[in-house]
Amino acid sequence: MEEQEEVQEETLKELEEKEKPTESESKSDEENVGMAVVAYLFFFIPLLTDSKDDPFVKFHVKQSLLVVCFSLALYILRYIPVIGRAIYIISPLISLAEFAFIIIGIMNALNRKKKELPWIGQFAEKWFKF
Repeated sequence: MEEQEEVQEETLKELEEKEKPTESESKSDEENVGMAVVAYLFFFIPLLTDSKDDPFVKFHVKQSLLVVCFSLALYILRYIPVIGRAIYIISPLISLAEFAFIIIGIMNALNRKKKELPWIGQFAEKWFKF
């Protein structure tokens, strides 16, 4: 009877040790979340670090790069006469949408979610293959 209890206790201890992440694993998770957040502020910084190979960081770099590309495209379109006037008129709304996309992306990264940005996020995986 005592032997069975000892075996059960040892088994429980082994399971608990397996479930606990090591210090290096938990640090790398925190570091990767940090790099995913940095990606929304400066998309190229995570690409210069060791985090560039992490799929979670890559996902958020692609989402961030997509926001930057749309911003640049709309900025360039402002110089086309007819379209540019319309874009110039709604530019405060566009800026607000860009800011909202960045905040949504940062919140997704902080919550450790690989969730696409609304409306534009679906294009990131199609357009950016790295």
